[in-house]
Amino acid sequence: MTYYVSPSGNDSNDGMSSATAFKTLQHASDVVMPGDSVSVLPGTYSGFYHTTSGMASQRIVFAAQPGVIINQPNVTTDDGINLEGASYITIEGFTVADVPRTGIRAVDDTGVIIRNNMCDHCGVWGILTGFSENILIEGNICTNTVEQHGIYFGNSADNPVIRNNTCYGNHDCGIHMNGDVSLGGDGIISNALVENNIIHDNGTGGGSAINCDGVQNSRIQNNLLYNNHASGIALFRIDAGGGANNNVVVNNTILQAADARWGLLIDGGSTGNIVFNNIIWSDHAFRGSIAIDAASISGFHGNYNIVTDRMSTDDGNTVITLAQWQQATQSDSSSFIAIPDEIFQDVDEDNYHPNCWIDAYNRGVDSYYSKAAPAFDLEGTGRPYLLMDIGCYEIICEGVEHHSSNAISWNDLFETDAIWLIDPAGRKIFTGKKYALDEHSLAGGVYFFRALHNNSFFTGETLITGIKH
Repeated sequence: MTYYVSPSGNDSNDGMSSATAFKTLQHASDVVMPGDSVSVLPGTYSGFYHTTSGMASQRIVFAAQPGVIINQPNVTTDDGINLEGASYITIEGFTVADVPRTGIRAVDDTGVIIRNNMCDHCGVWGILTGFSENILIEGNICTNTVEQHGIYFGNSADNPVIRNNTCYGNHDCGIHMNGDVSLGGDGIISNALVENNIIHDNGTGGGSAINCDGVQNSRIQNNLLYNNHASGIALFRIDAGGGANNNVVVNNTILQAADARWGLLIDGGSTGNIVFNNIIWSDHAFRGSIAIDAASISGFHGNYNIVTDRMSTDDGNTVITLAQWQQATQSDSSSFIAIPDEIFQDVDEDNYHPNCWIDAYNRGVDSYYSKAAPAFDLEGTGRPYLLMDIGCYEIICEGVEHHSSNAISWNDLFETDAIWLIDPAGRKIFTGKKYALDEHSLAGGVYFFRALHNNSFFTGETLITGIKH
């Protein structure tokens, strides 16, 4: 059964059509049963407090038409929409703004879907959950939260999927996950999937773009994080029942602001984490890409990352180079250093799609330590295209052909061709026009090159004889 709600309706109506719609969301909430849906007509409303569960096969759906705004809390709490012990509910299409506490709240439930909503300038949180199992938080825009986080998944609950959301301008975290053992349960969040989110300009009050306190056996992939002012991704333990263990952090693009913390922070006994195919850059003067503490180093494996030349093995207390990090951790042997202007199309315009002939192209791997890279990128493009790329975007170069090493030799390249050169140790040593490379200064050996020649990509190897006198 479908009920309608309209600002011009009346709660004495039957609610069965737009002409006989209810007036308030709360009345619709009070009458729905499993299998029912509520269609909300454009207008401004107070929120609602909902306690009736649907069923897995008969969900209760609250769907807002374009132009629906909730700007007053429900009559019971300071939240806009509050699901209290109500499972198998779908909330979609609402704009919730300027409410005192939470835009959309869901606690003590399972199977809730919160999709394609906007929560702006809420007092404490945009979206908040507690003890909410098997939840899908998808396609939401959570902005300008006054006190804390854009999206907060909290307490002992498992199997959340948090994807395709945009979070910006929030005081603390873009996305915060916290097992919080003090409130009961095991204090662990397991099997989370956090993917395809765009998170930027958060954290003036602290936190992380993606904060993971006690998150275990989970995947964080294909996220674009830029200009955040605290940490990028943090795997740690403060309130949780254990460390953030055995997670996969793969194919994310992270660019930290000049006043930010570390791009990836791993501490508090957060062991067994796998980190690969990421771009992790920091504009900070001394903080850099990855910081880990001694209690978290067990089982850590990282590689095929593009990083800033600043790392730390003591939780950020001291800073070491990538080369020192490689020796100390026995990881990241194929990771390398590059700057944003070498990688992205237009950093000044926040366009973080990589250029076609740069470092991220074809430098990733399909799997690492038996953990697969994602099959699609942030925009739904299939991976890999030719070979796996690094970062949240898979690079598709329209109208550009690709050729093997047999197609062209180093000497056939034009002096004005754009080239990319890797030395025998696997380090990128040059990006630019061929004429700008001083071959005479190089040590002898076999070098790998990629070149853009006559609008086609060529890859190959060349023997450089070494320093000449």
